[in-house]
Amino acid sequence: MMRKFMCIAIIGFLFFSCDKKSKIEKEVEKIPVTMRLHRFEQAFFESTPENLYKVKAEYPEFFPKETPDNVWVEKLQNPQWRELYLEVEKKYKDFSRQQTEIEDLFKHIKYYFPSVITPQIYTAIGEMDYLNKTIYAHDKLIIALELYLGKDHKFYKNEFPEYLRQNFDEHQLLPDIVSSFAYGVIPSPRNKDLLNLMITSGKELYLKDVLLPNCTDADRIGYTPEQIKFCQDNESYIWEYFVSNKMLYSTDSKLPNRFINLAPFSKFYLEIDNETPGRIGQWVGWQIVRAFMQNNDVSVKELLKMDPNTLFEKSKYKPKKNE
Repeated sequence: MMRKFMCIAIIGFLFFSCDKKSKIEKEVEKIPVTMRLHRFEQAFFESTPENLYKVKAEYPEFFPKETPDNVWVEKLQNPQWRELYLEVEKKYKDFSRQQTEIEDLFKHIKYYFPSVITPQIYTAIGEMDYLNKTIYAHDKLIIALELYLGKDHKFYKNEFPEYLRQNFDEHQLLPDIVSSFAYGVIPSPRNKDLLNLMITSGKELYLKDVLLPNCTDADRIGYTPEQIKFCQDNESYIWEYFVSNKMLYSTDSKLPNRFINLAPFSKFYLEIDNETPGRIGQWVGWQIVRAFMQNNDVSVKELLKMDPNTLFEKSKYKPKKNE
């Protein structure tokens, strides 16, 4: 009888959660968002040395005043740059579908952050700076299309390690935009211990939960499905390692590179290291933030501003036991 009651209660909770989510999505759909699209790379590479001045006049923010024109002319005529442009054109000549998806993302952003200015979209081709694939800056959203050609593209194979290449794909475009947006709404942690860094990363990932409801966890964090499964299967072991080694409140400068920052794998200094995904501390922080939101009634804005230590104490986080 008790088991039957628990099943009914669980079904009721899931129904309520889905119904609440459905109501939010209906409200999101009503928000009007139209974003102007500027194809800078097309304007630049379809120009000539003679009419380049027109492109400079239309896009002055892309042309630093201290850079002489001969630099731009050389780039315009450089065979390697032109080959890169042609590869981008093959995949993104028509950007209308991606624009619609970005507009839908900003409907979600406007729902949770009504005062945010809807930016204009600028596509471009840059220097393959993988740390700045998208840049959100107040009224502009700049997207470096050369870093979304697909993880197996010929331009990447000899230039980037696999753990970076796996996210040079279109499915990472929206999560990358949220990461760029997150810089302006999530305060940097005052304390630099591992727990504070984990929870700050967890806030960003939770932001992807609410802003990208149709994304998979793998896409939100930039893992493969296998890497997500590894984290889920080993959650209690990971947590036990952090606790037993007294790492949570440690400010050891090596810890961010071991567990938070981009890396091919996390560094437990165990035989299993090569099987782990990098940034595993981010994933654990994400689970702590999710636990907090399940056990507390606060808005997304309040969550993002909350002190990480207070959040952890109120999260009642308990890692799933290994089977």
